[in-house]
Amino acid sequence: MWNIKRKITVQCHPGLPPFAANELRSLGFPVTEEANMHVVTEGTLQDCMYLNLHLRTGNRILWEMGSFELKDSEGLYKNIFEMSWETVIPNDGYFSIHSFAKHESINDTRYPNLKAKDAIVDRIKSKTGRRPDSGNDFNEAVVYFFWNRENCTVYIDTSGETISKHTYRKMPFKAPVAEPLAAAIVQATEWSPSIPLINPMCGSGTIAIEAALKAANIAPGLNRHNFGFKHLIGFDNNAWKTMLASAKSKVNAKINVTIIGSDRDMKALQAARTNAAEAGVASMIKWELCPYENTTLPDGEGIIILNPEYGERMGEESELEAVYKGIGDFFKQRCQGKRGFIFTGNLNLIKKVGLRSSAKWPFFNAKIDSRLVAYDMYEGSKKN
Repeated sequence: MWNIKRKITVQCHPGLPPFAANELRSLGFPVTEEANMHVVTEGTLQDCMYLNLHLRTGNRILWEMGSFELKDSEGLYKNIFEMSWETVIPNDGYFSIHSFAKHESINDTRYPNLKAKDAIVDRIKSKTGRRPDSGNDFNEAVVYFFWNRENCTVYIDTSGETISKHTYRKMPFKAPVAEPLAAAIVQATEWSPSIPLINPMCGSGTIAIEAALKAANIAPGLNRHNFGFKHLIGFDNNAWKTMLASAKSKVNAKINVTIIGSDRDMKALQAARTNAAEAGVASMIKWELCPYENTTLPDGEGIIILNPEYGERMGEESELEAVYKGIGDFFKQRCQGKRGFIFTGNLNLIKKVGLRSSAKWPFFNAKIDSRLVAYDMYEGSKKN
């Protein structure tokens, strides 16, 4: 089973598939499909181990067990029962099921999950004489199925718990940006470790930390101890240890890089320092307690990324107009020769920056429609 090549679906936050696709290609995997919330490649369960270890912008790595036409939940039981689960899930093990199910026959989405669970348990018992346990802990083997109208695809969720949590964020602070989103933002800026990255309004430091992790080539799964694939029949722990050792050997923690994060809130910087230390990049980032406009800006080229407040409650938006205008002034007055980026979930406030943007990327921060907006700050007399 572990050497069989099948479709691999990488689930992502909305807006992140183009960045996950770039990652897949850089890791040597073909991209066969790109949608709003997933990217499709192909490979073995061994390849899924590698992707769980290395992908920064994904949520889950799903290995396809099979697909079929489906008209009702009874058909779901029949088709899932016919799959060779006795070669995948140990009969003395434990598994969980989650799903997306959208069909006119479904009134309660828990019912298809129950039918799928029964099919897997019955299949394993019929072939081995023993039935595995099941529940909602998602800390051992995990199965996922996607049923939309008349089509259903069943997967082994090789991640188990989502890989969107990169394990270092021990101290969040005021609605932090999710790690895959932060990694995608850094990727979108086309930042290279050879030029400074400055992150005013850094909050708990996720953007700066993801930049440092990328610069040092620290795989996001290195410090995670549990994955769904570890609980499948045939898992080779020695192969996993070899994969981990290879990833660790490629870490370049002594890389010469300039990353600066600043915030005017001491609690934010405390969280950022704690998270950076947990991520193993404390020595790579300089933290400054100051308003964004007083952040140290090295001479020459640079990437500047700000994530100002959005003003979600009544009355806040008008108060924040001056902040966004101030960021525009900051870009014009102090950031010549650099490239500035604003990530925001308020598409009205971004207009108050007062500068012509050079590029925009659509994202979602949680459920908030957001944009990453780029501004090129030319040297000398060129207009922005």
